[in-house]
Amino acid sequence: MLLGTTAEGPLRGRRVAVTGVGVVSCCGTGPDAFWEGLLAPAPEGEHRVRDFDPADWFGPKEARRVDRYAQFSVAAAEMARQDAGDLAPDPDRAGVVFGTGVGGLESLEAQSVVFQEKGPSRISPFLIPMMMPNAGAATVSMRAGWHGPCETITTACAAGTHAVGAAARLVASGRCDVVVGGGSEAAMTGLGIAAFTNMTALSTSGVSRPFDARRDGFVCAEGAAALVLEELGHARRRGARIYAEICGAASTADAHHITAPAPGGAGAATCMELALADAGIEPGDVGHVNAHGTSTPLNDLAEAQAIAKVFGTPGPPVTSIKGVTGHALGGAGAIEAVAAVLSIDRRLIPPTAGYGEPDPEIPLDVVHGTPRPWEPSPVLSNSFGFGGHNGCLVIAPVRD
Repeated sequence: MLLGTTAEGPLRGRRVAVTGVGVVSCCGTGPDAFWEGLLAPAPEGEHRVRDFDPADWFGPKEARRVDRYAQFSVAAAEMARQDAGDLAPDPDRAGVVFGTGVGGLESLEAQSVVFQEKGPSRISPFLIPMMMPNAGAATVSMRAGWHGPCETITTACAAGTHAVGAAARLVASGRCDVVVGGGSEAAMTGLGIAAFTNMTALSTSGVSRPFDARRDGFVCAEGAAALVLEELGHARRRGARIYAEICGAASTADAHHITAPAPGGAGAATCMELALADAGIEPGDVGHVNAHGTSTPLNDLAEAQAIAKVFGTPGPPVTSIKGVTGHALGGAGAIEAVAAVLSIDRRLIPPTAGYGEPDPEIPLDVVHGTPRPWEPSPVLSNSFGFGGHNGCLVIAPVRD
């Protein structure tokens, strides 16, 4: 059996290059605007994508039949494909893996109102394809005309990271030459916000402060990101720009609680260790940790404890971009993977916005205030989700 052909197996075999990135975020749409946003003060108010116009990607009729989260998926994937240049893969050896935590909540909520007010006969015949979580990946696949695997991962806030890892395995195993991996979310509906509010997960101050002593919950956001992952030799033969490579990926389960992390971040630490082992590197080789860092009291503490267990203290420089982007749930891991790729490409580690008062229980080297120049080396990117889902990626510069 080829290595990497299972959903969770070693990311070994062929090397996996990142040759294109696309992002839709409240701090900027497109790689350049997104990067500038990461280095700027956090947006005030709701962390919605305010400059997004589906007409840039869809005709008016089609746009009405595609939920906002799937519109984001298509936009991010199209940007990534354009960024990658002249791909032209064999369609049977090209695929799509996308993650989402919720899927088409906006469409479901709107049609529930129609059902209550106007009755079942007025429900849109497009509701199911609009609300189903796999609509994003399916639409991306149809747009590209790619006939390889087209899959959706729904592991809450770890979904984007798991999707990128699964996409990388398809390339590493030899099943595909090119795969678009990413994640998307647009769950900032009245119902979604009320549900998160009533479970006391959201920040009451409205400010995301990852790892800060004053943190009081996450700031809900929406957005999407995609990465074109390509076999390194395939990328070099066509003269592609190569940002970085995906060297390792891992997934574990806390098996502890539906929302709370395992005590001491035990599952998260194991996931980090497995990702490093998958990449064939030691903790001392890691130059930066792109943290999950949601700004919730328990989750930030558990992640910090896990990082300390793996790396010691203070360990490598740590950043959570959620201080700027907020928490885009199933899209977050893919957005953060793009941030890690751009950190390597631009030789800067973005600061953790909102961080100003260190928590004595979190003895990490949290990058804050200004971006930190660095000599790029392997980055560990973490994502952890409700249900006890843990996902980690190792993203590194291409050395030869």
